[in-house]
Amino acid sequence: PSTSFFPSSSCSSSKSHFYFIALPALFKQELQDTEAEEGGTATLRCELTKPKAPVEWRKGDVTLYPGLKYEMRQQGCAAELVIFDLELDDS
Repeated sequence: PSTSFFPSSSCSSSKSHFYFIALPALFKQELQDTEAEEGGTATLRCELTKPKAPVEWRKGDVTLYPGLKYEMRQQGCAAELVIFDLELDDS
């Protein structure tokens, strides 16, 4: 008797499905209070449990995007938000 590992027209084919549940990224190191002078630059840093996890920077309900005011950096598990030309409203 022979055994075939490939479905043939006489065999019904079956499919296996695998589902993976990814664990969420958590903070290993939370944001720290930072002091800076008006008109200066501040850098906020956090460290996540997963490298290159998607990070969304927000101020209240407003999502921040890169531009003249903000720069976002991410390397491995570390994420940074750089705020340029600080104003009182940035606190």
